[in-house]
Amino acid sequence: MRGTLQMTTAADIRWLLALLAPRLISGSAGRLRELELDQKTLTRSFDLFTAVLHTPLSRPHVMQALDQAGIATAGQRGYHILGQAALAGLICFGPVQGKQQTFVLLDEWAPPGPAYTREEALAELARRYFQSHGPATLADFVWWSGLPIREARAGLALVETELQSEVVEGETYWLPPHPAILAMPAAAAWLLPGFDEYYLGYKTRHVVLDGRYDKRVVSVNGIFRPVIVIDGQIVGIWQREVKRGTAVINLEPFQPLTAVVRQAVLAAAAHYGAFGELPVALAE
Repeated sequence: MRGTLQMTTAADIRWLLALLAPRLISGSAGRLRELELDQKTLTRSFDLFTAVLHTPLSRPHVMQALDQAGIATAGQRGYHILGQAALAGLICFGPVQGKQQTFVLLDEWAPPGPAYTREEALAELARRYFQSHGPATLADFVWWSGLPIREARAGLALVETELQSEVVEGETYWLPPHPAILAMPAAAAWLLPGFDEYYLGYKTRHVVLDGRYDKRVVSVNGIFRPVIVIDGQIVGIWQREVKRGTAVINLEPFQPLTAVVRQAVLAAAAHYGAFGELPVALAE
C-alpha cells in the first residue's frame, strides 16, 4: 500500500495489484523521470527479468544482470526498476538463499487467484479492512489503502450492510457486527514490532496514543518504532539486543511503569522469547 514490496497471499496478490498498483505507478512518474527511467528502459528491464528469472536470483545478481545489459542500477535506479516490475505483476520475492532474498517471476511462483471486477475488488478490500481493523473510520481506510476517497467511500458503501457503526465524538466508526470480546487480565501488555498495524493502520491514532508522544513512535524519516501497549494504550517504545544468547529488552516508557505493569511487560517479553527461541531479560 505504501509503495514498498510487501507480503500477502498468493491468492490475493493479483487483484490487489490490479486495484492499487495503477495509482502507485502514476505517483512514481516524477521520481522515474528524475532517474531517467523511461518506459523503453523499463520494458528492456522487464524483458531481461522474463529471460533470467526462471531461476531465483538474489538482488545483487539481478543488479549485475541489469548492469551487464547496459541498464544502469546506480543511484536507486535498480531499486525503482524492481519496484516497477513488482507493481506490474511481473516479479515477487522467492526463496531465501542464505541471508539474501531472491526474486522470481510471479506467474511461475504463485498460482492464479480469483479475478474480481474493480467494484468487487473495492468491496473485498473494504470488507477485509473493517473486519480486521474495526472500529475504524472512512478516513482510516483511505489512509491505509491509498485509494482516492471517492473509491474508498464506494467500497465501504458496498459492504456497510455487513458491518455495524458507532458515532463517537462526531466520527462514524465501522466494525464487524459481532466483534470478538476477549477477557483481558489487568494490565494486559504487548510488545509490538515496528510498523505494526495497531498503530500504522489508522490515520487517526489519538485513540491509542497521547499526541505528545507521536514523535517518539515515528521518526522524522518515517520509521515506525516497536511499541509497548498496555490495556490498549501505547505507553512507550522498546528495542531488542541479543547478548550472549539472551534477548535483552530495552524499554523506553513515556512514564514510569508500575510494578504490576512491569510484570505484564515481562510476560509479553517471555512470549517474544518463546517465538525467537531465546531466553529474555528486561534491561535494568
